[in-house]
Amino acid sequence: MAQGKVDALLGIVFGDEGKGKVVDYFTPKYDVVARFAGGPNAGHTIIFEGKKFVLRSIPSGIFDENKVNIIGNGCVIAPDLFMAEANELETAGYSLTNRLHISKRAHLILPTHRVLDRAYEAAKGEAKVGTTGKGIGPTYSDKAARVGLRVGDILDNFQEKYEKLKARHIQILNDLHFTDYNITEEEKRWMEGVEYLKKFQLSDTEIEINRLLEEGKNVLAEGAQGSLLDIDHGTYPFVSSSSTTAGGVCSGLGVAPRHIHRVFGIFKAYSTRVGSGPFPVELFDKTGDTIRHIGNEYGAVTGRNRRCGWVDLVALKYAIMINGVTDLVMMKGDVLDSFETIRVCTAYKKGNEQTTTMPYDTEGWEAVYEDLPGWKTPLTEIRDERDFPAAFQSYIDYLERELNTRISIVSVGPDREATIIRK
Repeated sequence: MAQGKVDALLGIVFGDEGKGKVVDYFTPKYDVVARFAGGPNAGHTIIFEGKKFVLRSIPSGIFDENKVNIIGNGCVIAPDLFMAEANELETAGYSLTNRLHISKRAHLILPTHRVLDRAYEAAKGEAKVGTTGKGIGPTYSDKAARVGLRVGDILDNFQEKYEKLKARHIQILNDLHFTDYNITEEEKRWMEGVEYLKKFQLSDTEIEINRLLEEGKNVLAEGAQGSLLDIDHGTYPFVSSSSTTAGGVCSGLGVAPRHIHRVFGIFKAYSTRVGSGPFPVELFDKTGDTIRHIGNEYGAVTGRNRRCGWVDLVALKYAIMINGVTDLVMMKGDVLDSFETIRVCTAYKKGNEQTTTMPYDTEGWEAVYEDLPGWKTPLTEIRDERDFPAAFQSYIDYLERELNTRISIVSVGPDREATIIRK
């Protein structure tokens, strides 16, 4: 029997590219869909048959009843939020317990992790990172400090382990003089979530995935956030706390690099960023507001305004390099339908210095633009690339040429059907 393979589907800028929709579209081609990083701070929105779903921790392949879905060891889980998310899906008619497998090695987000998140942000003042407040960073900090709790811990003497870590957190909060919290009700709901987790298959998912690969099964690794939010390769310190790049697939699922086949890099036809941090292409004018409004650029989980700008080739080239992207997926081309001119950032400048490669620190750099003609034609109803307006096709050709990577898929609307596979 032929060995199975792992394909990765990653956001390659600052996240929010529409990964959920593409994973949902790809799912029929795979046997397994697996999340390898991040937690409930990542909202993947999927729209089909007039229904809208926002997934936070559960893989986007869950709507296909015949597929195994896995939450890998690289993820962090908040039991109370997971329970609420799973209940919504079950109410909508999707059975989960037999199809959703959760790694025993995934770390748990405690209520006090969320309090610590707020406390750390408050202590930073104007230098705050702009986190979602979901406790992601403090949970990964505990993981690195080797004091965290994992899903497997709920199966043995859990209350004692929980109280010990909670006491550690409270001591830190006292040291920070942060007293504005009360987790009594939240903790009660959280413990209900812990019991709810026990309904699922809690397993050594790294062994399970490798066994499935040996059986010839194919796995789609679903990314969270974006490559420029990677803890190592992103715009540090304004990053997430996990490995969001292709390398995170190996560590976050327990698969060897030799199993990675194709790497799909998702980006928008323009750029967005949520939270603090440098963003050289950010638009502070009416154009930025127009993109935000047409593109509905508000966080699926937090509702926060996304900062908007033109597409950034400096960032894209960097992300393609570090991920080994084999195929690009361009989302939301339809958002730019009304513009006379489409701008593309080809370089950064600071004073007399100019660069086309990603600087160590992008703070203070400004975008250098090249202008292209807009297509001024609605794209949303198009279902065949042969019907693309000439200017839109020229935009795709230009990006492929500059990025030296094929754009294999183009999305021109939120529905499943508005996904065009290029021949």
